[in-house]
Amino acid sequence: MLDHAALNRYSEELFHALRNRQPVEPLIAREPGLTVEDAYRISLGILARREAEGERVVGKKIGATSRAVQDMLKVNQPDYGFLTDRMRYAQGTPVPVSRELIQPKAEGEIAFVLKRDLMGPGVTPADVLAATEGVAPCFEIVDSRVRDWKITIQDTIADNASSGLFIVSDQLTSVHEVDLVTCGMVLWKNGEVIATGAGAAALGSPVNCMAWLANAMGAYGMPLKAGEVILSGSLVPLIPIAAGDVMEVAVGGLGRLKVDFT
Repeated sequence: MLDHAALNRYSEELFHALRNRQPVEPLIAREPGLTVEDAYRISLGILARREAEGERVVGKKIGATSRAVQDMLKVNQPDYGFLTDRMRYAQGTPVPVSRELIQPKAEGEIAFVLKRDLMGPGVTPADVLAATEGVAPCFEIVDSRVRDWKITIQDTIADNASSGLFIVSDQLTSVHEVDLVTCGMVLWKNGEVIATGAGAAALGSPVNCMAWLANAMGAYGMPLKAGEVILSGSLVPLIPIAAGDVMEVAVGGLGRLKVDFT
């Protein structure tokens, strides 16, 4: 495991990469012994710096849940990161990826809004459903502060699970009104269908993703909190985007969400 000085150094490096939009070399190439636990500590160090500048945690995300995304990023397990108020854009607001991000890609996901806390260990899918206020289509715009997306699971975890920005539909639907396993997703880019998926693509169901996340974060004493937005993982491959692109996602039973990128 890395000592405190090394953890602090990498947290500072990734924080500056985030703020200055300047990618860094892969951490694992410089620290072959970097563990998943080290990576989560680095991520928390970045979060502490963001909070010191006034950002506020408004949710969490689970990443690398689908086989398509795991294969693309060459990772073999899910991970998690934190969502802050600075990362969120309202529905209908242009999203300035050219100003905020380095090498963005869009993911179509299902967002959960919680009405009560979820805290592992032992959280079940039934617990997730009981704690959920509603679900909605969303886009997560992922980004990597690691050059050319040359990441291992340790690199992406350290980099706040490659989080960038996110947009959630204003329309919430009860979890009892939609089948989150079989619901289909269609993704358009500039008017052309570019990907399709289903709820089962993410660990068998987005509800399973939520239970995994509650238990994984619970192991570190961190709950999913009432009122938070939780992004449950992409149902489709990552789609590179740039200023001028327009994307739309539709989820069966949940509606549609359109985003303009600038």
